[in-house]
Order: sequence, then C-alpha cells, then structure tokens
Amino acid sequence: METKEETQGKTTMKKVLLIFNCLILSIGNCGGPLIMRLYFIHGGKRIWLSAWLETGGWPIILIPLAITYFHRRATDPTTKLFYMKPPLFIAAAIIGVLTGLDDYLYAYGVARLPVSTSSLIIATQLAFTAGFAFLLVKQKFTSYSINAVVLLTVGAGVLAMHTGSDKPAHESSREYILGFIMTLVAAALYGLILPLVELTYKKSRQEMNYTLVMEIQMVMCLLATVFCTVGMLINKDFQAIPREARNFELGQVKYYVVLVWSAIIWQCFFLGSIGVIFCASSLLSGIIITVLLPATEILAVIFFQEKFQVEKGVALGLSLWGFVSYFYGEMKENKKKKLAAPETLMAPSNNPVGNV
Repeated sequence: METKEETQGKTTMKKVLLIFNCLILSIGNCGGPLIMRLYFIHGGKRIWLSAWLETGGWPIILIPLAITYFHRRATDPTTKLFYMKPPLFIAAAIIGVLTGLDDYLYAYGVARLPVSTSSLIIATQLAFTAGFAFLLVKQKFTSYSINAVVLLTVGAGVLAMHTGSDKPAHESSREYILGFIMTLVAAALYGLILPLVELTYKKSRQEMNYTLVMEIQMVMCLLATVFCTVGMLINKDFQAIPREARNFELGQVKYYVVLVWSAIIWQCFFLGSIGVIFCASSLLSGIIITVLLPATEILAVIFFQEKFQVEKGVALGLSLWGFVSYFYGEMKENKKKKLAAPETLMAPSNNPVGNV
C-alpha cells in the first residue's frame, strides 16, 4: 500500500507533466498551422508532403525513450527495451492510420483556406471531442465544463462573421468549398481520435506511465507517416521536392529549414495532445487546442499581416472566459474530493481483509 508521501509525490509529478505537455501542445498547436501556411504561401504545393511532415518527425521520440531506457537499465539490467505489448501496439497502429488520414485532410484545408478560416473550422473539433468523449469514455460534464465548451464554440463561431469574402483570388469556388469540407471532416476525425486515445489508455491491461505514452506516440506517428509515404509515392512528391526547393520564394536553404522545423513543431503538438490526455482527459486536450485558436489568429496577424478584426478580439475574450471557466470548475471538483476523502477513510469497511 502506498504511503501518503508517495501518493503526494505521484500527484505532484502528474501536475508537472500536465504543465509540460500543455506547453509543448501550445507550441505545436500555434506553430504548426503557421509554418504549414508559410510553406504554401511561398510556393509550396505538395499536400501529401505537408501531411507527411505532421508526423514525419517521429524519430525525435527515440531520444527521450533512449534516455528513460538507460535510466531504467542502470537500476534494473533485465528491463525491457519497450514496455508496449502487442494489443496496445495494434490499437496505437490503428489510431496512427486514422491520424495519417486526418493529416492529409487538414493539410488540404490549410493549402486552400486562409489561416483564420481553417482555424475557425478546426475549432469545431471541440464539439466533436465532447460528443465522442461522452460516448466512448463516459466523460462526466459539470456546469463549468459545459459552459467552457459553449463559450469556446461560440468564440469560434464569432470568427465566422468575417469569413464571407475571404476566398483567395487565385482559387476557384470548387477548390475553396472542397477545402472547407476537408477541414471540417479533419476536425470531426480528430475529435474522434482524442477520445480513442483515452479509451486505449483505459482499456489497456498495462499500467500506464509516461514512457508508455511516448511509445504510443511513436507508433501512432510511425503508422501515420507510412500512410502519408504511400500517398507521396503515388503522387510522386519525392521527385518533386528538389525542383520545388529551387523555386521556393524564400530560397532553397530556407525551404528545407521550413520542412525540418515543420516536422519538429508538429511532434510537439501530437506528444502534447496525448500527454494531456494521459495526465487529465481528452476533453481537456480538446479545450486547450480550441482556446489557442485566438493565439494562432494573433500570430497570423503578426507574421502574415492578416487583419485583426473586432470579431477576433471578441473570440479571444470568449475563449479565455471558457478556459477560466473549465479550470475553475476543476478546482471546485478537486476541493470537493479532498473534503470527501477523510469521510471515506473514516467509513467502516465491509471487506474483512480491509479490516485486518
């Protein structure tokens, strides 16, 4: 049985991990769309390549996995190289293929739509995440979490007020509408993927720890990358890369810099999102992704000189309000649990073994 100090130590570590994953999720969620749009704005045209870059940086995960392995080996020479067992591997692989499909759908939307519009559509993911979380993992909703979902969704909806005439001049109406539909499907699919990851954690017969979370991340991204590699081979993207690099408006060297940093930043997004699920829930992961929408909008204004309309300011205020509402509700729930804990400990046990 764990001592009070051990329990407190685990709780503190989980909070630290949650903060860390929120930070890297913020970097990936804000930086990923911007660097992808940078690629398309300055002459990039390969959608399968952009989708591939979203998960192609998966070997980065091998570095922290190697560090944790050698740390374990120092204390236990018989430790296994990987924790993951076949059933968990299969589940992660299936989610990985779905992620690869989602990568392509999202990259198609970013290629066709302005950052503000694609971000707006992706924000609807929160509603899908909430719905699938309720169906798959029996997510419990409080008045505060419901309020947060409503405010964040309304905040995204406010942005729609200025998107009526934002179709790029060089695109046909058919391309614009198809990009809109693809992005909406991408939002719905990722709204399913987040609760699926949480369901995988809950149904796993293995004890979950952060090393295992990183292994799941690696398998998911590896399979997503394989899926996108097949698309690149069919579309002959590998042959087109040198030619596209020579014609890139920012120069050949910066072309490859954009590709490398795109892969790194998107890894932050994926590891952060599943890390938040491990430390908290898929709903919180969806809320953080949505609350960062106005931040992405502001960064788009700074780097791409997009206009900052009043609607974006209103959306920012509503998003922050929803974020505060969610965490205030969580603080109240945790306070109730702490107050109820002594009563639980004092209650007589009906289990004879527990009374020994």
